Amino acid sequence: MDPRIVIPIDKQWEFKQADKGDDSYLPVAQFPTNVHLDLLAHKLIPDPYIGKNELDVQWVGEKVWVYRTKFTSPHTTGPKAVIAFDGLDTFATVVLNGKTILETENMFVPERVDVTDVLAKAGEENELVITFDSAYLRGWKLVEKYPDHKWGCWNGDSSRLAVRKTQYHWGWDWGPTLLSCGPWRPISLEIYESRVSDLWCDIDVDKSLKGATVVVHAPIEGKASKLRLDISLNDSLVASQEIEGGSSATFRIPDPELWYPVRYGKQPLYTVKATAVQDGKDIDSITKKIGLRRAELIQRPLKGQPGTSFFFEVNGIPLFCGGSNWIPADNFVPRISKERYHDWVKLVADGNQFMVRVWGGGIYEEQAFYDACDELGILVWQDFMFGCGNYPAWPELLVSIKREAEENVKLLRHHPSIVIWAGNNEDYQYAESVNLEWDQSNTDAESWLKTDFPARYIYEKILPDACREYSPSVYYHPGSPWGGVDTRDPTVGDIHQWNVWHGTQEKYQNFDKLVGRFVSEFGMEAFPSVKTIDAFLPLGKDDPDRYPQSSTIDFHNKADGHERRIALYLVENMRYAPDPLEQFVYCTQLMQAECLASAYRLWKRQWKGPGREYCAGALVWQINDCWPVTSWAICDYYLRPKHAYYTVKREMAPLSVGITRHEHHHPNPDNKYSRIGGTTQIQIEIWGSNLTLDDLEVDCLVRAWDVETGEETYAQIVHKGLLLPKNQSTEVVAMDVPVKNKGDEGRTVVAAYLLASSSEDPKDGVTPTQMGKKQLARYVNWPEPLKYLHLQKPKQLTADLSKDGKSVALSAEVPLKGVAVESEDDAVRFEDNLVDIVPGETVRIPVRGASEGTKVTTRYLARIMDLSGYNGVRDPGLAFINTNN
Repeated sequence: MDPRIVIPIDKQWEFKQADKGDDSYLPVAQFPTNVHLDLLAHKLIPDPYIGKNELDVQWVGEKVWVYRTKFTSPHTTGPKAVIAFDGLDTFATVVLNGKTILETENMFVPERVDVTDVLAKAGEENELVITFDSAYLRGWKLVEKYPDHKWGCWNGDSSRLAVRKTQYHWGWDWGPTLLSCGPWRPISLEIYESRVSDLWCDIDVDKSLKGATVVVHAPIEGKASKLRLDISLNDSLVASQEIEGGSSATFRIPDPELWYPVRYGKQPLYTVKATAVQDGKDIDSITKKIGLRRAELIQRPLKGQPGTSFFFEVNGIPLFCGGSNWIPADNFVPRISKERYHDWVKLVADGNQFMVRVWGGGIYEEQAFYDACDELGILVWQDFMFGCGNYPAWPELLVSIKREAEENVKLLRHHPSIVIWAGNNEDYQYAESVNLEWDQSNTDAESWLKTDFPARYIYEKILPDACREYSPSVYYHPGSPWGGVDTRDPTVGDIHQWNVWHGTQEKYQNFDKLVGRFVSEFGMEAFPSVKTIDAFLPLGKDDPDRYPQSSTIDFHNKADGHERRIALYLVENMRYAPDPLEQFVYCTQLMQAECLASAYRLWKRQWKGPGREYCAGALVWQINDCWPVTSWAICDYYLRPKHAYYTVKREMAPLSVGITRHEHHHPNPDNKYSRIGGTTQIQIEIWGSNLTLDDLEVDCLVRAWDVETGEETYAQIVHKGLLLPKNQSTEVVAMDVPVKNKGDEGRTVVAAYLLASSSEDPKDGVTPTQMGKKQLARYVNWPEPLKYLHLQKPKQLTADLSKDGKSVALSAEVPLKGVAVESEDDAVRFEDNLVDIVPGETVRIPVRGASEGTKVTTRYLARIMDLSGYNGVRDPGLAFINTNN
């Protein structure tokens, strides 16, 4: 018996528009591919990411496209030949040597077709032709075919609900409408008599963590006589078994090297190999990497509050899951390289985030994405691909969805990073919004198909059945959000908190009132980097539309009402002007950064220890973009972090300190209705968040300054030898805003520092450095809204790039809000940014990629709006300090 042969069918591909002649075939740009990439490569369409070119390429999604290639049958032939199509997007008719061998209607289902009787003889040529119909037009035909269904959705149009294709191709409130098609994943020819058809492991790590049971399953197709199963770690064999007449074996691994989320341990990956053996010869093998970990979702009653917890525990460690939502990193997935996936996931990890949620309107991501999460210790919340609509459920569609679910769970189940499957994104929320029939007490699944919300059958029957059979150890959640009496119930399950930006458009300072047990979506928009804007403007820096309210820049924001909503949050919080562009971009990013940081800070405060996990997660919408755009992303399409990335990173540090201030009004004690004689008390509350696994003893220093004079008005240790228990937040102190004169609270900046505990008593007015104590955490709290402050322009803002180019030192003699360091050189990367500066301190920002001659500029929120001498380069109200060390 010869070994299995796998031959990639990735050469000599060409494509054409179906209604053109054969002489119009052109070579593809790459493989796998899609039609937009190929048209771009031949300059047959303009780049849809530039200007308003998206409008000029809509015709592509309404045409039929043909791909074809020729390949030679191998000389080594076996009794069976199969062509494996890992992904065809979406309505594809596949013809091999003149015979139709496959018709597809689901982008997410890999297909294997036996072509033994169709393949040409050894050494002869085969022709493979794939015709892709318009998913958009086919979708509308299906809508018309099923008029009794109550069609409706948010984003895109109803035709997408009828088609099992990535939903964001129809356009979303952050992405363009680009309905592509093509062979988007690899195609290969397999010749074999016997093969290992799958490989997966049921893993049970003991509660004690001292041992693990690994049941390895490797079914064989064909007549191989033996199966050898090997488990290794770091190229050293851990265990091995050879089986005759079976397809699985149980291994007991003592003292396993456990896989942990980033920060809490290492990410060792065991290699499992299944080899089919015949007559003493290896004829086929599959290898996968697995991680041994015990992962659970804990939902139990809480102390002192209603509802139940919703937190993830890995290897016995409860986790506050600060993280992000993930959308596809490009509208044209085949051009996302393995390296780019790794860079994206590393951005998540470097930003002190633990979890990424793969959103239900994109794709079941490429293996490279999950591999990076496995390697870097990022937990994955994995949605099934349904989003924001009332999906139909005719019988043939349900069959397709069942295959989709089973095949993708099988493809992904070996990844230790995946800790939850969720049935959809916001489909229950949509059902509530239009009053679809949904009675939670009705458990008769078949009856759901007769309601106007038949997709419930998908989320509560088909998908959980697939997970139960193929990945039983991973928790299944019917949807996101999902939990209590409805999708807005903050006491059970997860919520999407969109009452900042959407909904009631609350002030972001009120995020503490908008908390849930696990907030799996929330967000605030900001403009991307000016470099990114220049990249999508047709004429770059010279484009006449290079201003914030231009039609081209507005076109690159797909959110309804974005002008009003960005303006609302800007005008509520800071003094700003739309011109020049650089200043406006900075202001939107400062606003987003303040907004998102406040959410993480206030919700993490509610992670109060065992039995009091009142909030256990915050996943910002979103980490990334699929094209250059103004959106909720905290890093733009080119992986350029916005300032919110850094403020989130600081809030999710192992140790952090938080401050909030509240006004308390006390009426006249003699007449509670009188407007005279009452008092107003303005207090700050300070807490520490210790996400490490060690109890810490710290001192808490509080300092205060007058924002206008820079004078320090207070410096005291307010708590000495404070115990911060591990893995929770602890209240430190509630006190009046420290002021010299009553009434100065509105001009007083307060900073809190957690310092390594010491027996020394500090002198008034000294800095942490002067005290000789190690600073462990720092936070600066400002009177809000910032627009009321008389922010001063410093006489001296120092921004010194160190001689080795590895850090920038910032200092000033007055308090400065949101000092950003910038460089024109894209190779220069800052490890922190958008920092608040207070007198008597130097803040050092680590730098990568700088060298002698690197120019670093600074930008900050300032009061001075002097336009005199403005030459179109220097921003009014924003200071620049150039260094060239």
